[in-house]
Amino acid sequence: MLIKLKIYFLIFFSLSASSMVIDNLGDTRAKWDAISDNVMGGISEVNFYELDDGANKFYRLEGPVSTANNGGFIQARTRVNFKANQYKGIRIKIRGNENEYYIHLRTPRTMPWNYFSAKFYASENWQVIDLPLSAFSYSRNPNKGLDSSRIRALGIVAYGKDFDARLDIANIEFY
Repeated sequence: MLIKLKIYFLIFFSLSASSMVIDNLGDTRAKWDAISDNVMGGISEVNFYELDDGANKFYRLEGPVSTANNGGFIQARTRVNFKANQYKGIRIKIRGNENEYYIHLRTPRTMPWNYFSAKFYASENWQVIDLPLSAFSYSRNPNKGLDSSRIRALGIVAYGKDFDARLDIANIEFY
């Protein structure tokens, strides 16, 4: 009986201590779609492409974000389909232009225009940021927390104000 308990503990520990890499621009790659508020009549412009500065490979999300015409966002989004309740949060390696950005998550229960989001600040230097799943709130009801049993899409978003977005993303994983 004691041996079975030890084996169970080791299996549980390795599952909960592991991470799931979404994209590291190396051996794990996601398929990304770049989307702007143009789909709803806005005038924001999105650019999303890969760069290599010799030390890091990374994606760059950039473009002017405008709240004109009921707009105000650009984003890069990828589909994921897995149970996230074994993870504590999302870890990203990013740098930017001293602005706030967001991670948006969609579940099977969210409509296409709804999402769960968490905000982060991107400084000029590379940094690793952990966003706990408990920090994500629902777009329609900020008091409703994320049901992380199933995640179907992840977006990196510049949103909500007029500014020139520039965000570099070198790694995204669930931890």
